[in-house]
Amino acid sequence: MHRVAVLALDGVYPFELGIPGRVFGSADGRYDVVTCGLAPGPVRTAEDFRVLVEHGPEALATADTVVIPPVAAHPAPGGCAPVDEVPGDWPMTPDGVSAPLAAALARIRPGTRIVSICTASFLLAAAGLLDGRRATTHWHVAPAFQRMFPRVRVDADVLFVDDGDVLTSAGAASGVDLCLHLIRRDHGSELANRAARACVVPPWRDGGQAQYIERPVPEPDATSTAATRAWALARLAEPLTLGDLAGHAGMSVRTFARRFQAEVGLSPGRWLTRQRVAHARHLLEASDLSIESVAREVGFATAASLRQHLHAAVGVAPVAYRRTFQHAEPA
Repeated sequence: MHRVAVLALDGVYPFELGIPGRVFGSADGRYDVVTCGLAPGPVRTAEDFRVLVEHGPEALATADTVVIPPVAAHPAPGGCAPVDEVPGDWPMTPDGVSAPLAAALARIRPGTRIVSICTASFLLAAAGLLDGRRATTHWHVAPAFQRMFPRVRVDADVLFVDDGDVLTSAGAASGVDLCLHLIRRDHGSELANRAARACVVPPWRDGGQAQYIERPVPEPDATSTAATRAWALARLAEPLTLGDLAGHAGMSVRTFARRFQAEVGLSPGRWLTRQRVAHARHLLEASDLSIESVAREVGFATAASLRQHLHAAVGVAPVAYRRTFQHAEPA
């Protein structure tokens, strides 16, 4: 069984702390999730309560994946305090991470996956684990993160970055997206989809962080494109046009396109392509349909079109993608 160790540091945000247990715990018993601290005992959270952690840092030595949730009193949305001005109990110093945290991280076995949620990426960067790597963090502090850690290639436009054995995610709920991605990477989309349904969350979200930045909330009586998106998802095999979508929503093409972009963060055409690619990935993993049949089922005119779009999305051809998921041993 794949063991996930979640490291609870003083000031941890309870919501992010609970994400790994909830998501991995919904994956049909494939994961054993344990929570540990720098020492066993009570851990102060960012709210008005503490959590009692039974395991100390020795749990990190037995983990296949280590997840570090963010902590309060650090560079966070609303501003980025200079490192030498943060409270003394924050596990980061001007020279790196605190000695207790460095000692805990040293227990992690080589090859173990290390995952940060939200601004816990600051801790990974301070420990030198992101040098030369692509990573993300909360969009609000991404510029400050890049200034503090110039050796990290920061991508503030995505929900998470998978860089092999080190993965980073953006703000708060993107930790859910990343945990579902790991289930998908380990065991395929079918199990990830079941876990998402159990948690009542989407198995994937379209777009990146840009769709969540300073966007006015629509008026309650404003017409939404949500019903049309659901309608389109049930008809991916059909040659849907922008006019078809606008007609279903009862809007002009111009109004529909503008409202769709405001709600989703993507144009209708790009969104539709992403849905088709996502469905194609599921069929390649979970069915024996030919490549041509998969292309027809998801609405691409030809197998060549499917190859082009899949390669643009994940960098491999359909045959190679299917071979990876249908013949790989579960992680």
